[in-house]
Amino acid sequence: MSLRVTFLGTAGAVPTTERNPSSIFVAREGEKLLFDAGEGTQRQMMRFGTGFSVSHLFVTHLHGDHVLGIPGLLQTMDFNDRKDPLAIHTPQGTRRQLKSLVNALGNRPSFPVRINEVGDGDVAYRADEYEVRAFGTDHDARSVGYALVEDDRKGRFDRERAEELGVPVGPKFSKLHAGESVELEDGTVVDPKQVVGEPRPGRSIVYTGDTRPATATIEIADDPELLIHDATFADDRAERASETAHSTARQAAEIARRTGAGRLALMHLSSRYAGHTEDHLEQARDVFGGEVFVPEDGQTLELPYPDG
Repeated sequence: MSLRVTFLGTAGAVPTTERNPSSIFVAREGEKLLFDAGEGTQRQMMRFGTGFSVSHLFVTHLHGDHVLGIPGLLQTMDFNDRKDPLAIHTPQGTRRQLKSLVNALGNRPSFPVRINEVGDGDVAYRADEYEVRAFGTDHDARSVGYALVEDDRKGRFDRERAEELGVPVGPKFSKLHAGESVELEDGTVVDPKQVVGEPRPGRSIVYTGDTRPATATIEIADDPELLIHDATFADDRAERASETAHSTARQAAEIARRTGAGRLALMHLSSRYAGHTEDHLEQARDVFGGEVFVPEDGQTLELPYPDG
């Protein structure tokens, strides 16, 4: 089951020639999700080949560098004769503003657009084998982060043990793996626990949007494969980070350490650090022992299951 992240925009509030404003594209098998849509997101989607068939857009907050791409994206979808509905999830209390943004060009989209307000602890979207949960963040606007959390998977089926117990190869294997007991010809009943291991964890991705360090980020998912965290400033601007409700790379790394994250992506870098990310990386690595990187626009990451 593939799970792929494409960083469409990684800049802070002011874009640079190399970095677009914030936007993250996630593809899980056939489903495509978008997290934030800074100005020019539709062009980034064309540039990096993601396509426009997103079913859900998750907005962390309504600052321009996270939402000004929405009108253009909707118009591009219209030009492509989109018919499928689009759900947009937004923090509580921002529905009216977002609706105005959707209709900013004076014409309603020709396809259905549903706006859903979410708050800390809400399940924004429940899919077949995963859900996207909202969690509280600490920014100077109504804001939330989002965590894509997969359901646990079935335990591994021990075929050798099943055959030792006399289970014939065939449909009974599938029933046992599905959690059903089976009866053999001699009347013996084999229970799934005898041949199926413990459930295996799924994968998770946590995206904070803009925020100071927040406890809810630590609590939203256990050992996420990827934490995408605000790291607008390095240590030299730690006071500025606090004043503007952002995080430093070191603070992001401390959150990553406490969540047990496998990888940490440092996002939303201020334009003052354009082309110079060494301090961010060094300061984060002082705290966090996992993989740390500053993603480039267009960078794609495939996330394997935690058991290989």
